[in-house]
Amino acid sequence: MGCAGSTPATKETGGSSDGTKKVRKPKLWKHSQPITVAQLRQMRDEFWDTAPHYGGQKEIWDALRVASESEVSHAQAIVESAGIIVSNADLTLCYDERGAKYELPKYVLSEPTNLIRDS
Repeated sequence: MGCAGSTPATKETGGSSDGTKKVRKPKLWKHSQPITVAQLRQMRDEFWDTAPHYGGQKEIWDALRVASESEVSHAQAIVESAGIIVSNADLTLCYDERGAKYELPKYVLSEPTNLIRDS
């Protein structure tokens, strides 16, 4: 059952024949100011520590975390097996089978282009 006004996903719209969207890497993005790897790691840890408090099921949050830290092919299998409905192919917006919304910031899905690498 989809949302009002939704259309089934097709191969042309980035979906598959069973209606699930194909997961892809997020587009390149830039943080508002250059950050270090340690700062990025801290931001991610804080997000994942607090995410379940915004609603939804802990199991889905856990699956999204594993998917976000995995290669794209593994992420696809994880979201499919957890019954996660991918609204944005880059995983920034997903839903569970009960309709709960899960929004992931880009910083948990990929590194910014202005990341400062430790030397």
